Amino acid sequence: MAVETFGIENKKVDKELYDYQQKDIDKIFSVISEHPEHYNLLYQLPTGGGKTVIFSQMVREYIQRTQKKVLILTHRIELCKQTSNMLDGFGVRNKIINSKVKELPDQEDYMCFVAMVETLNNRLHDEKLEIKDIGLVIIDEAHYNSFRKLFKFFEKCFILGVTATPLSSNIKLPMKDNYRELIVGDSIGSLIEKGFLARANTFSYNVGLTSLKVGMNGDYTVKSSEELYSNISMQEKLLNAYYERSRGKKTLIFNNGINTSIEVYETFRNAGIPIRHLDNTTSKQDRKDILKWFKNTPDAIVTSVSILTTGFDEPTVDTIVLNRATKSLTLYFQMIGRGSRVLPGKSEFNVIDLGNNLARFGEWSAPVDWKQIFRAPDFYFENLLSDEEIEREFKYVMPPEIREQFSNTENVDFDVEEAYDVVIKKGLKSKAVLEWSMEQHVKMCVENSEDVFDARILAKELKDDISSRIKQYSYCISKSTKNYRDWLEEDYSRKLRMAINKEF
Repeated sequence: MAVETFGIENKKVDKELYDYQQKDIDKIFSVISEHPEHYNLLYQLPTGGGKTVIFSQMVREYIQRTQKKVLILTHRIELCKQTSNMLDGFGVRNKIINSKVKELPDQEDYMCFVAMVETLNNRLHDEKLEIKDIGLVIIDEAHYNSFRKLFKFFEKCFILGVTATPLSSNIKLPMKDNYRELIVGDSIGSLIEKGFLARANTFSYNVGLTSLKVGMNGDYTVKSSEELYSNISMQEKLLNAYYERSRGKKTLIFNNGINTSIEVYETFRNAGIPIRHLDNTTSKQDRKDILKWFKNTPDAIVTSVSILTTGFDEPTVDTIVLNRATKSLTLYFQMIGRGSRVLPGKSEFNVIDLGNNLARFGEWSAPVDWKQIFRAPDFYFENLLSDEEIEREFKYVMPPEIREQFSNTENVDFDVEEAYDVVIKKGLKSKAVLEWSMEQHVKMCVENSEDVFDARILAKELKDDISSRIKQYSYCISKSTKNYRDWLEEDYSRKLRMAINKEF
């Protein structure tokens, strides 16, 4: 017969832990038994791996083993409620400390508390609240730095930080300064192989990011992102990518600015596609209505800004669109992770990358040496590819529907770097590269047209190909300012039209 423990009831959910989850719980408890207090441990598990399930079971076991209380800290109210509900399911009586809770006269009635970090910080600083007998503090989404200010209140406790990405949101405040060691859970690749996560099919569209500026937080500024992603050509690129890869599928679009998201909403709405917009100014009721609509509409799209990266779980999402660039590995994993839940009949999902993020961070499911990143985050940041390096490596591939329009031409490829090497060896002017390129483009347009009007219309379809060739050329001659490239592009397009006219 089981011995009853105060604050612990029978489980309301019949939830068996998976082997990898139980294995990690055993590892964490072995550290707790060695260092029952004054110890900070970090635990990494990918989004979708079930960390809330893991620490709910841990809370239950910890209270039964030690008879000490547990405090769980989150940074968002949605996560508070989700965690509290999960704990209820695991038979752990708990109380949420939110903005309405000013004091805790009933704290003896609970062995577990779930608190918003800002609320608890305010209460503890005002000395209006003291939580006694806390033995274990669990920090959800531990990579956020807002939790650090609370550490001083729980110096005698065992602190367990939980995150999918053990990389601080502030590069000047590395996580190794606050945690003694890191336990790494199953990898994304392993969870995919075992059938716990869906496989991501990523489609990257090259985007010129040299106009973006990096802010104090180490990521691209909202202002420079808005300027790039709100313009008409980027909106068209997004819409075309959607048509090509996600038409009729449930889609989440992530942006780096409210104006961009509103532009996306208008673009898709004008195209007759079902879409809603969400940002942090959306009322609670509207947000609830939008997410309910999203859940129940098979081809729904939600375009949002920053608020659906955590605390949001909708397994029916088919496509994630990164309509932004980020230098945050955490954000990269969080955004893609929103599509990774498995369902009967859903074992994979699509990712449309419009921010060169795949080139910057690698495949979402590729192995990551988290221990190395934890120990030496500076080394990791220093070795990230710059936007210029990414763009230099990018090779333009003509989309199938455009290639179809040039079906009479056997070869539409042109290697700018190779042509440049030939030009230099022959002692010709570098502009010869562009002349050779244009000769091929003229030939393509003429071969696939009946008259000059058809040919000039076809020439417009070469816009992205021309842009890519100009960019590669500018790298070869080490003169790659945006203004210069824009001028070269306009000049090239004008000369192409004139050369087409001469052929008819």
